[in-house]
Amino acid sequence: MTNSRLFSPRQWLGDPLQIRRDVLAGIVVSLALIPEAIGFSIIAGVDPRVGLYASVAIAMVIAFTGGRSAMISAATAAVAVLVGPLVRAHGVEYLFAATILMGVIQIIAGLIRLDLLMQFVSRSVITGFVNALAILIFMAQLPQLTNVSWETYAMVAGGLAIIYLFPRLTTAVPSPLVAILVLSGLSIWLNLPVNTVGDMGKLPDGLPFFALPQVPLTLETLKIIAPYSLTMAAVGLLESLLTAQIVDDMTGTDSDKRRECAGQGSANILAGLFGGMGGCAMIGQSVINVTSGGRGRLSTFVAGAFLLFLLAVLGPWVGRIPMPALVAVMIMVSIGTFSWNSIPNLRRHPPTSSIVMVATVIVVVATDDLSLGVLTGVLLSGIFFAGKVRRMFAVERIEDGSEGMVLYKVRGEIFFASVDRFTQAFQAEGGRPVTIDVSRAHFWDISGVGALDKIIARLRRDGSVVDVIGYNEASADIVDRFAMHDKTGFELGAVPH
Repeated sequence: MTNSRLFSPRQWLGDPLQIRRDVLAGIVVSLALIPEAIGFSIIAGVDPRVGLYASVAIAMVIAFTGGRSAMISAATAAVAVLVGPLVRAHGVEYLFAATILMGVIQIIAGLIRLDLLMQFVSRSVITGFVNALAILIFMAQLPQLTNVSWETYAMVAGGLAIIYLFPRLTTAVPSPLVAILVLSGLSIWLNLPVNTVGDMGKLPDGLPFFALPQVPLTLETLKIIAPYSLTMAAVGLLESLLTAQIVDDMTGTDSDKRRECAGQGSANILAGLFGGMGGCAMIGQSVINVTSGGRGRLSTFVAGAFLLFLLAVLGPWVGRIPMPALVAVMIMVSIGTFSWNSIPNLRRHPPTSSIVMVATVIVVVATDDLSLGVLTGVLLSGIFFAGKVRRMFAVERIEDGSEGMVLYKVRGEIFFASVDRFTQAFQAEGGRPVTIDVSRAHFWDISGVGALDKIIARLRRDGSVVDVIGYNEASADIVDRFAMHDKTGFELGAVPH
């Protein structure tokens, strides 16, 4: 996706129907952001306004700077869990400074194309990431469903009924918005004994303002915040790029991952300058946005702008929104996020793919750490891939009785995982001439070159004259640079057989 397309009017406005969908979807997301931002602030050990102001700033800025339209970014748990020790040890001002540095690191990551690392994340890892996140979203609602009144359960059930049945009447208004409005009206009118948004924490009664963090501009400060900033930046980019890929799949469109890295950075810098904590893309709110009809950047901007309006103008009313209404929306998100076809695919897909997916889910759910789960999945994918390539290898031994020589034909990939089988395929030839034909093989690394060295040295100690033929250009280059016992002569004009 080119930069011109990123800022095309179509990505902001579109036809009148799409404008309405984007605005309504953004409103739904803004309502769903409130309890999440408050909860994440509690996790980080800061005032609720820190998470709320961060969500406002990040959502509004990323609408302009991000690489994925219709994706929602705000304060997130993935970042909040990292900064608690920093806040407890040094105070909230150091959190703001760390957030700004986090943004700078993310911009640098975009410039040096760290987004390309997403190429090493397999489809099985992404599926595991999605399923784990769906489980975590559902588990996060359980505190609102335990030790509560029967009215709470009734409202959640009613909210889910509205969400899934209202679209049969009309899709002009997102059903999650209808559910929130209807249940809020009933809760206020009947004064029902249910938890409200106001019970989550005190809502701010003013607007965010620009201010530099009140920390010493010294090397000591940098030493304190740098480790947190690096971790926050890495986790934020990982979740953002994975979420962007998921929204790509949901909408059938592409995104600019490099621009998303830099966009996340600029959004976090502004968040830190306006009294907010760090954040990244949110798959739950992004799913709400897309399923509610949001497709353009306008939906992301409205989510942040309307959240600011709610906090500044309608704070007391927002505090009376019943939590069961928002729980119903998040349960819908959990159900819609989970890849249900991945369950029957456990038997249809290759066992290694299924193991990677399940391992990613287990690690994420067990540790509540998305980055650790994804890292586990990527490592397992790499191990299984190396094992698969290792088996794509063969050595054929041919004796020429008349000439008294032996020919070894090597086929496949020679690298660190296959060197044992490679060396074991050769035997002592009692001084007979040996030719090793590698025209159908490829040497990938110094482990492969070292194995070839070991074979040649062993045969020569046995008295054999060894000739290696058929190097391709890439293999010849690495052998000439690192081999001890054989040089290909490729650069001198020798022609491989």
